[in-house]
Amino acid sequence: MSRIGRLPITIPGGVQVNLQGNEVEVKGPKGTLKRSFSNEIEMTMEDGKLVLKRNSEEPNIRALHGTTRSILNNMVLGVSQGFSKTLEIEGVGYRAEMEGNDLVINVGFSHPVVVKSSEGITFATDQKTRQITVSGYDKEMVGQVAADIRKIRPSEPYKGKGIHYLGEKVRHKAGKSAKTGV
Repeated sequence: MSRIGRLPITIPGGVQVNLQGNEVEVKGPKGTLKRSFSNEIEMTMEDGKLVLKRNSEEPNIRALHGTTRSILNNMVLGVSQGFSKTLEIEGVGYRAEMEGNDLVINVGFSHPVVVKSSEGITFATDQKTRQITVSGYDKEMVGQVAADIRKIRPSEPYKGKGIHYLGEKVRHKAGKSAKTGV
């Protein structure tokens, strides 16, 4: 049996899980998430915990077992605690500012780049305007929005200027070296 798939999902207080066949709706203090899953995975509530079982030992069903459990666990964690990703901006004159709910990024283009806030996603910047925090209750959406922001100006390998995740190692290359004489 799948090591991840066999673990029960503990439902914290304040979170409601509604199972309707292969449709799952998770409600919590942060929001509501709804998703449909494969019929091959059976979901049941036992003693306040969500338990998943698979009907077959086929390799694709076995893989789906662990994946389904991870997605459901992320849904439960998202509506109860939420998720966030932090990005750093490096470069002279590069900055990010909040304009209402939208994020305005200046990273060396002739115009500022405006990132609109979608439902369930919030942005925050620090006082030095060098860090951007993307928060929300849907882990998949938080990661995608953070990746889209990073894609605006990825860190370049010579000076490290650009946008990268907090703690991400930016590989630096040596610049051109002059010939020493022949």
